[in-house]
Amino acid sequence: MDKIEKVAVLIKDEEQQYEGLRTSLGLLLEAASVQMYVLNHEIKNMTEAYHDNMEFIDEMEGERYSNHTANVEKYGFKPITTEELLVKLKDVDLIIPF
Repeated sequence: MDKIEKVAVLIKDEEQQYEGLRTSLGLLLEAASVQMYVLNHEIKNMTEAYHDNMEFIDEMEGERYSNHTANVEKYGFKPITTEELLVKLKDVDLIIPF
């Protein structure tokens, strides 16, 4: 199997948002290019640890996207539409859903 270089982490389940974030960080540590998507909901229970981990993603050159306006305005996610998401997903080696 070829080396996985580009990964999309899709976080649609509100109960799995922290696990999705941790998975994104772990993949970045393994030198993968990671795009994390929080879809259809605002991040709930924003803790200091979650915020710090999002900053680590930014520092490690990961990408954070959301189709929810509150995540863009409050937490610095890049906005994305469903159509833009579909285009981006065509360019990844692995999609991990949460």
